[in-house]
Formats: sequence, structure tokens, C-alpha cells
Amino acid sequence: MIRKLYLSAPLPFVGQKRMFARQYIQVLKNYPDNAIYVDLFGGSGLLSHITKRIKPNATVVYNDFDNYRQRLDNIPRTNLLLADLRKLTEGLPRHKSILNEIRAKIFQRIAKEEEDYGYVDYITLSSSLMFSMKYETSLEGMRSETLYNNIRKADYHPCPDYLDGLTITCRDYRDVFNQYKDTPNVIFLVDPPYLNTDVTTYTMSWSLSDYLDVLTVLKGHPFVYFTSNKSSILELCEWMGKNRTLGNPFEDCYKLEFNAHMNYNSSYTDMMLYTKPHPMFSERTHSDIQK
Repeated sequence: MIRKLYLSAPLPFVGQKRMFARQYIQVLKNYPDNAIYVDLFGGSGLLSHITKRIKPNATVVYNDFDNYRQRLDNIPRTNLLLADLRKLTEGLPRHKSILNEIRAKIFQRIAKEEEDYGYVDYITLSSSLMFSMKYETSLEGMRSETLYNNIRKADYHPCPDYLDGLTITCRDYRDVFNQYKDTPNVIFLVDPPYLNTDVTTYTMSWSLSDYLDVLTVLKGHPFVYFTSNKSSILELCEWMGKNRTLGNPFEDCYKLEFNAHMNYNSSYTDMMLYTKPHPMFSERTHSDIQK
């Protein structure tokens, strides 16, 4: 039986690799047919899906940290909800803002869905009610946004075969890496959240140190790694390669912090890092400065 090859994820997902799908298939030809492919940041599962379809004899590990499976399982309910929203917005101009009574009825219907069934796929819903590439993950979050009549006209197709053949786990990528790092014939698929991009839809926090930690899994292993020019990670790595003796200039510094407020709902933290003063400059101690 010939199984369908998806070149895009069945449901919306921030950062899915549909633009890379055909190129990724070509890249896969460089790797063994019977290797173990470990998708550390599985996301929508598209890379894992393509890998298993192209390399059916390979073991493909999909780390579904964001529980994309739950969204796939709820496609029938999501379709029913979208059908009701189409009725509520019937006659409204496409791609225009939804206001007043209709907006209120939409939120009432979504709230009822959550109350009755305990689950709403807010990311999929966002793609029909908000601007492209803008997503919320809760009813409260959607209430704070302007709604637009971008409601999908057709149902999402059920895809019970999309994750067929995959070894599925749901753990921190470090745990998955540690499990497979010493396994022969392993290839890591590494598609972390991009630095300097919106990561609010991921079920994890993500900082610069987290992003740099990912680089440690690359050394000594074959891998396919994804990044963006927004992250400047390649430039950073090139700089680090040229300045290996520098180390961390802040390692022995003291740090003082000051919380500043721009207005009633906006604030930031100023930080001052400084080295231990040399005795010839001052006799004041660090504790004196903190006072």
C-alpha cells in the first residue's frame, strides 16, 4: 500500500518546515536508509513524517513535546466548531474585522466548546480568526485581540496515517538526546525555536542560553539543523571559532539590577556588570557598592 506523503503539516503550526519539504527530501538521500533519525524538536511532526516515508526501513523518533497529536485527534471537533463560526459570520466581508454582537457570539461559542469538551485547538482557531502567523493559545488571549473573518471555508481532512510508523515520545529534548547520543548510526534532526522570534505557542520557555545549549548536541554527530538569519547563530558561531581564547568576559563579574518602569504596565530591568575593583582604585568593597 502506498502511503500518502504530506509536504505540509495537516494543521497550522508555527515554524513547520513545509517550505523546506522538497529540499529536505533531497538532503535525506545523503543518509542511510536504515539509520535512527531522532527529531529532537518534533513540532508538527512534518520532518519525522517525511523521513519515515522516504526511509521506511529507518527508525524515526518523533519528540512531540508540544502534543501535536492531541490537535490531530481533535480535528473532527475543530471542524464542527469552525462550521458554527461560519454560520455566525455568514454575510460578513472576508478579511475584515469582526465586531460587537458577532464577536461576542463567537466567544460564547468557543467558551461553550471548552466547557463541554474541555479542549479547544486555539492555534488552529487563530488561523481562522486572526492575521496570518498570529496565534493565541487561550480564550483569554483571543479576547485581547482583534478578530478577522478569515474563517477557513473547508474542513480539515482527518489524517490518521500521518504519524504512522514513528516512535513517539514527549520529553525535554536533552533527555531524548541523552538516550540516543551513544547509539550507533544515529542522525539528529534539530529544529529548535528560532532566536528572536515569537515562541509563545510552544510549550516551553526559550532564551539565548537555551538556544546556545542546543549547539552542544551537534558536536560529534551527523545532523540536519535549521535556523534563521534572525537568530544570527551562524555569525555567532563563526565569531566564537575565531576567538576561542576569549571565554566568558562576565564570568567573574558582580551584577547589580534595577527595575525601571516606563508606564503602569511596562517595565524592564537594567543590569550593570562589573569586575572586582582593583585596590589601587578604591578601598570600597562590593557590599559597600550594593548599599
